[in-house]
Amino acid sequence: MARINQSNFGKTPFQKLLGYNTKVMEAWSNLGEILEKDGLLSSKLKEQVRRSLAQSNGCEYCKAKGKPEPNAFDEKTSVAVGFAEVFLKSPKGMVPDFAFEILNEYFSDNEVSELCAFISFTTAQQYFGAVMKLEPNRF
Repeated sequence: MARINQSNFGKTPFQKLLGYNTKVMEAWSNLGEILEKDGLLSSKLKEQVRRSLAQSNGCEYCKAKGKPEPNAFDEKTSVAVGFAEVFLKSPKGMVPDFAFEILNEYFSDNEVSELCAFISFTTAQQYFGAVMKLEPNRF
């Protein structure tokens, strides 16, 4: 059970926990939608990164959306997921240079920026879900 009741605002259980401040909920949701869509990186790659992060970030709601699917990885997805794993194991914000050296072999600076923004924002979402004890819907 979540730590607070859901508000009357928002479409998803996650949004309803943010819905007590509709401006925050709307801005947060808008940024999430932008980051998860195809950009310089595909939405499929980002979904595999999201799934990988969810396994360690403590949000049961996020974990319930599925585990990573290594059989669906191409080379770039493997590198991006590997980078996300290094991010998770590194002290906050202290990703080692070697991880970026590998990342730079496969991704442009623009793509690295998008990937790091996606990883950071997704981690924040998953931490929020964990802190609020957001659980998956049980039918």
